Amino acid sequence: MSENNSVWEKMVNGEIYDALDSHLLDMLCKTRARLWEYNNLHPDKTDEAKDMLRAILGSVGKDFHFNQPFRCDYGCNIHIGERFFANFNFTVLDEAPVTIGDNAFIGPDVSIFTACHPLDPIGRNTRQEWAEPVTIGNNVWIGGGAIILPGVTIGDNVVVGA
Repeated sequence: MSENNSVWEKMVNGEIYDALDSHLLDMLCKTRARLWEYNNLHPDKTDEAKDMLRAILGSVGKDFHFNQPFRCDYGCNIHIGERFFANFNFTVLDEAPVTIGDNAFIGPDVSIFTACHPLDPIGRNTRQEWAEPVTIGNNVWIGGGAIILPGVTIGDNVVVGA
């Protein structure tokens, strides 16, 4: 396994990794460029928008909709089921896997975070991080402005308030 893969594997597996690794920074930049193109696409170009998101995300069902803008770190760690809707300003920091089931509704300004940082400032300043996955079940509605923190699992048929 190459050094680049080693850092990536550490990150997605919840181990401590160097957030300033050049391979990771390059991947972040490429994803941001693709998201810039997506977020600046005219809203009536729905087929093109879906194709762009399919290329960014790890997996997504056939029936989905994202209102622009959408932001994420890598995209490939995000897996979404069928009949998904995300309102404006959906943000996912997907250093670890984010799995969202079928029939999920995401309100405006919702954020999902997987990245974790040391609480101690000396440790935090080293830029060493780890990540914890987030799992969201089927038939879930996450209300506007909610923040889902690293390591959280939300079961089926749940409503998370704003």
